[in-house]
Amino acid sequence: MHYSNCTAGTFLSRPNRFVAQVALDGRTETCHVKNTGRCRELLIPGCRVYLTRSDNPARKTKYDLIAVEKETVHGPLLINMDAQAPNHVFEAWAREGRFRPGLTLLRPETVYGASRFDFYWETDTDRGFVEVKGVTLEEDGVARFPDAPTLRGVKHLEELIAARQAGYQAALCFIVQFSGAKYVTPNDTTHPQFGQALRRAAAAGVEVFALGCAVTPDTLTAEEFVPVRL
Repeated sequence: MHYSNCTAGTFLSRPNRFVAQVALDGRTETCHVKNTGRCRELLIPGCRVYLTRSDNPARKTKYDLIAVEKETVHGPLLINMDAQAPNHVFEAWAREGRFRPGLTLLRPETVYGASRFDFYWETDTDRGFVEVKGVTLEEDGVARFPDAPTLRGVKHLEELIAARQAGYQAALCFIVQFSGAKYVTPNDTTHPQFGQALRRAAAAGVEVFALGCAVTPDTLTAEEFVPVRL
């Protein structure tokens, strides 16, 4: 994932989940936030954020907020918080042949049952569905998902189980949107139902894995696998 026209600013406030006020070059700019999650531990007044400028003159906002520097005991940690980026990262990674050898089809946004999965894939011998989840919540080097209750996420897991029982392959891929994560684990404190559903899915044969990323202000690139602890 690569962004153009990237620039740094200072976060001021978030009037609602769609926009943020950012200090940029001596003025206050209203920016679109490319993540409708809470992100309370990330968007703290005074923190450094990164924006990408749109070339669309019809837009109400000129900039998208895509990344933030989070202060940790080890220093600033750059976190990509673009909710659309994980799907792009997974698709690029899969098309490089790193997901399934002999991939003949990778189709985004495919309906199965009552869900629309992020990807449907085929090889000469198998076929299956993949749901991708971006992880931005970091606690002492551990990546936790979700950062807020997600009934939609639970529904996706239940549909992945149903697809697996119907003979499809099924997988859930966590894309960790910061570097150096020790492992990924369900956030049982915030949403125990998601953790329970994830463990049921793994027990039912749904593949659960996570990819760490290299993060710069204007790029997000899949790198190594990160352990998943259920």
